[in-house]
Amino acid sequence: MKLTILGGGGFRVPLVYGALLADHAEGRVDAVTLYDTDADRLTAVARVLGEQAAGVPDAPAVTATTDLDEALRGADFVFSAIRVGGLEGRAADERVALDEGVLGQETVGAGGIAYGLRTVPVAVDLAQRIARLAPEAWVINFTNPAGLVTEAMSHYLGDRVIGICDSPVGLGRRIARVLGADPDRARIDYVGLNHLGWVRGLYVDGRDELPRLLADPELLGSFEEGRLFGTDWLRSLGAVPNEYLHYYYFNREAVRAYQDAEQTRGAFLREQQEGFYARMKDPATPALSAWDRTRAEREATYMSENREVAGVGERDESDLESGGYEQVALALMRAVARNERTSLILNVRNRTTLPVLDADAVIEVPCLVDANGAHPVAVDPLPYHAVGLVTAVKAVERAVLDAAASGSRATAVKAFALHPLVDSVTVAGRLVDGYIKVHPQLAYLNRP
Repeated sequence: MKLTILGGGGFRVPLVYGALLADHAEGRVDAVTLYDTDADRLTAVARVLGEQAAGVPDAPAVTATTDLDEALRGADFVFSAIRVGGLEGRAADERVALDEGVLGQETVGAGGIAYGLRTVPVAVDLAQRIARLAPEAWVINFTNPAGLVTEAMSHYLGDRVIGICDSPVGLGRRIARVLGADPDRARIDYVGLNHLGWVRGLYVDGRDELPRLLADPELLGSFEEGRLFGTDWLRSLGAVPNEYLHYYYFNREAVRAYQDAEQTRGAFLREQQEGFYARMKDPATPALSAWDRTRAEREATYMSENREVAGVGERDESDLESGGYEQVALALMRAVARNERTSLILNVRNRTTLPVLDADAVIEVPCLVDANGAHPVAVDPLPYHAVGLVTAVKAVERAVLDAAASGSRATAVKAFALHPLVDSVTVAGRLVDGYIKVHPQLAYLNRP
């Protein structure tokens, strides 16, 4: 099977390849094509993959190309992890928003909207090309904002595009371990949108163990989300939110921490990765060890401003393990290619799962996956506080899609103004003008 990775020069590609190296079953991926617009980054990542594959006799063959059509032809799976505008664009997203006193995080608030407005037109073009050149391929989308981009691509690819994220899986695994349960045997009741969801139950052998966690303040405060949100707030909610909800529940504190920080997260990652790719231009640089060191620093500093707000200090070793988006991707490919049925939390079209949203809205929920794709399971209705956030943010996503399709500046202003974390229509207008000024990709927003 052929796997094509769009954004093949991206820093996290070796995680995906590492997961493939560990898969020795019949019908596995045996050819990987890396596609990127940056030839130097492609070369650097291909070197890392080459060192990963050393000593693995059946390692998937790797090719790299800057020709998109060549990369797509013959693909059985397409993994999309592009970053339109690069980390320079992310840093600009953060700074423009913070200058207006609102959050500029990559996928949440004004920064997420700006990133979406840049990314959706490119994602739509990719979806159209995939539909033409690889109509039987399954597309696994990790490009952020993952739910929004998956919905944009689904207009052309239907249910053959599935969005993935490691946040819900990582959260569920941390809760299971705190409760002394095997994460691989636990069933997670999780529902929401990408980066906007809640764990409402964790079932082991048919029994919901979450009430035991919520009833024990010491246990509840022993893992990252318990420390981040505070035990009193989690007990009030009766659920454990995705870490990204910290930006909503503690917005003022998060904005202040980001404004006071020496540099934004995007600026930090830009400098870190520029250093990595610069070192990789030296043929003598040990590629895999250089990548490992850079990745460890990246994970240790994740959401550091939010932890500072909560007063919880550095991440514990037990919190450093993510849900492993590469493992989610591999499990998804196995289920579809080999009919190895499994349950995964994925971004898929709603159908009738959440009555407050229409059938085409992409949501993030547990799904049963088989050779026919991902099928969302039935979930309990959302509580009112969650309905408000989910429907408001989905309205923002729809406005982003409309603005990307029409090129309307007014619709882009609407997208910003409707977001719960942007508190003024006037500010929304200034944000649009600010983003158009710093992002050439947004020049298309030139209609009334």
